[in-house]
Amino acid sequence: MKEVPQRIEGTEEGALTLRPGSEGAEKWLYRPIKCLDHGFVYLVDYMGNDDAVTEAARVSYGKGTEKISNNKGLIRYLRRHDHTTPSEMVEFKFHCKMPIFVARQWIRHRTASVNEYSGRYSIMSNEFYMPDANFFAKQSTGNKQGRGEELTPEQKARVSELLKEDYERSYAHYEEFISEDFDLARELARVGLSVANYTQWYWKIDLHNLMHFLRLRMDSHAQYEIRVFANAMARIVEDAVPVSFGAFKDYQLNATKLTGPEKEIIATNSWPMDRETVAQIVFERLNNKRETNEFLEKLSELNLLK
Repeated sequence: MKEVPQRIEGTEEGALTLRPGSEGAEKWLYRPIKCLDHGFVYLVDYMGNDDAVTEAARVSYGKGTEKISNNKGLIRYLRRHDHTTPSEMVEFKFHCKMPIFVARQWIRHRTASVNEYSGRYSIMSNEFYMPDANFFAKQSTGNKQGRGEELTPEQKARVSELLKEDYERSYAHYEEFISEDFDLARELARVGLSVANYTQWYWKIDLHNLMHFLRLRMDSHAQYEIRVFANAMARIVEDAVPVSFGAFKDYQLNATKLTGPEKEIIATNSWPMDRETVAQIVFERLNNKRETNEFLEKLSELNLLK
């Protein structure tokens, strides 16, 4: 436990605190990172730093804080072996503004505390997400949740035109609903608005569950729009807890997870091997096309395919 107050870099001159601080986190407080066309992410508050992780871990076996040189090794050991509760002692509170459809994906991470802007009490903004035309693509044939072949320039222009018309029309109707002509209840007036309309919230989460969010939402298979927000948050977290984030990158974010059958296939064959032969061997063992393709991606990452 710290015995003397320490001033945290970035606070008012002379401000003292007994709390463990992070200079990396302090520099991001109330500094928005722009996301998409109208969105943003910024750090509102935080609790703890890398030292807080090690202190929480050591209290379980009756030792106080040890040498700083030992902390990095302990954090990496904890992350490497999935000992996650010490990371839950560090928390971050963000203010985020995003399209509603992004928020609906985001809210699936139920381990956070959330307070969202309410269209029942407040007027919804005339802000809608307009995707860059370069991101317009057809439905993927191999992934029901993803994008595939690009649209033609003419198709892209038409999609942009239709979206703009839809947004303008729906908000004009919304304004009419809440005008004196109707004075429709706001909770009903909003129902015609698109999920491209922007919302915002305060989102508070501990470090372990934040890393779980980042691992899923920074992945190349995640939807582009939510990846933008995850990447922005990762910039903040990396500065706030650099040792923890470094271990996270090494052992989760950039790691390749192998299943039991996949380990067996690697162990019982000679590598590298051509893709066609591997695909046949893998499919015979797994008997699942999608799982086979996923394993082939892993083998490619590991440079085991010719």
